Formats: sequence, structure tokens, C-alpha cells
Amino acid sequence: MQTDKDIPGISCGLVDSNVFEWDVMLMINDDCKYYGGGFFRARLSFPQDYPLMPPKMRFITPIYHPNIYSNGEVCISILHPPEDDKYGYETAAERWSPVQTPETILLSVISMLSDPNFESPANVEAASMWRDNEKEFKKKVRKCVRDSLEMEE
Repeated sequence: MQTDKDIPGISCGLVDSNVFEWDVMLMINDDCKYYGGGFFRARLSFPQDYPLMPPKMRFITPIYHPNIYSNGEVCISILHPPEDDKYGYETAAERWSPVQTPETILLSVISMLSDPNFESPANVEAASMWRDNEKEFKKKVRKCVRDSLEMEE
């Protein structure tokens, strides 16, 4: 479960020397339309049967996004178990596969910040606001970015 290479803007470390629990810091670059400049702390928790089953990722730093639950848990296809989607939103190819790595997970999450999946949002309010009231959405997100910087001081 080690990373093969450094990815700019991502820092990871073990929690209490536990290889199944990683602290993650995402330092989002300014290219990201809404979240640029933010420093978002998250936890990546790997199950005992990894890599057969996906880890879970939860943001510790509050973040407002259509694909992030209010408790910070990330809802992204590649972190869903490798089984048929009972709701039909995802194909098996979009879901977890043991070929995924911590790098692909973290890069997918960064990509998700700029390009949410509106098919099955984890935060319906954020999804509606993103689509229908971009000005208000941007205001809420900019507050998250400012707060994330204050948490790191």
C-alpha cells in the first residue's frame, strides 16, 4: 500500500504506524475551479481484505461538494465494492478493481472536485446549488477553502 511516486499537491502518512490508516493532505492547485488554494485533510482507511475490497475515504476538513456526504465520506465510483450496482448508476468497470492504487484513488478524488457526478449525488443540496445557483455554491465553497487554510495555521 505504498505510493510509487510523489504526486504534486498530495501528502500522505500513516496514522499511528498503522498501514491500514493513512492521513492525507490534498493541497488543491489554483487550476481547480472552486477548490483551488484549499488544504483539505482526509483519512484513507484500507480494509483487511485490500486490495480485493476498496478503502474508504473521508474528509476531516469540512468540504461542500455534490459527491461528499455531510460527514465527509467520499462517494465516488472507484470506491464502491466490485459488484453490480443495484441502482444501475454505475457499470462494473467504473467500480473498485484491485488494479486501483492509492494514487489513482487520490487523483480521482481531485478530479471529482472539479467534475462531480450528478447522477447519484451524496449531497443533494450541493448538487442542486452547483447546477442552479453557481454564485451561492461558489460562496459556500470559498468559505470552505478559507476555513481549510485557517485550520492549517
